[in-house]
Amino acid sequence: MKLVVQEFLSLDGVSQGPGAPDEDTSGGFTRGGWFVPHLDEDFERLAGEWLGEADAFLFGRRTYQNFARDWPNMTDHPAAAILNGLPKYVASHSLTEAGATWNPTTVLSGDVPAQVAELKRRPGRELQIHGSAELAQSLLAAGLVDTLRLVIAPVVVGQGRRLFPDGGAPVGLRLAGHRTTPGGLSVHTFESTGVPEFGTYGADAS
Repeated sequence: MKLVVQEFLSLDGVSQGPGAPDEDTSGGFTRGGWFVPHLDEDFERLAGEWLGEADAFLFGRRTYQNFARDWPNMTDHPAAAILNGLPKYVASHSLTEAGATWNPTTVLSGDVPAQVAELKRRPGRELQIHGSAELAQSLLAAGLVDTLRLVIAPVVVGQGRRLFPDGGAPVGLRLAGHRTTPGGLSVHTFESTGVPEFGTYGADAS
């Protein structure tokens, strides 16, 4: 399977709490819900197409617990059958079991990158990470992410966790596609190219 990271970002790179004020208030975050005003039918349709490419999902603990709380009760949503029915994996050193509310789910602990690498070797299309920025950061650093789908909202949040914090591992990317939506969302798809290249600008630079 190909490992695909899908993230909602603000213009200043915040990925925390895009969906609601109380979605994720950790660290004293008070500005959740910044992505919602920019949703539109075009993006909803595109997100549905992405879900249709998934054969499994991978989450960090915090995102998993939020999804496991909400999605079993959202049976009328068009994405519910996919999210509720496909295999799910949660990377966590604190969860000993995933609980019985959102099956099938498997907990990954210990050497998570090695276990994710094993999942990637299995047949299938996409192993998708939704949110779970800290997990995405660690797997980017490990060179395991194949594709990044970044959906950027036209807002500066000013606080909160960022997908690409200072001190993160450098990663080279190739732009594979981009589009905008009527609500102002900017959608970028990148393919990982490994270690980035660096150069010097100037007349003598080759």
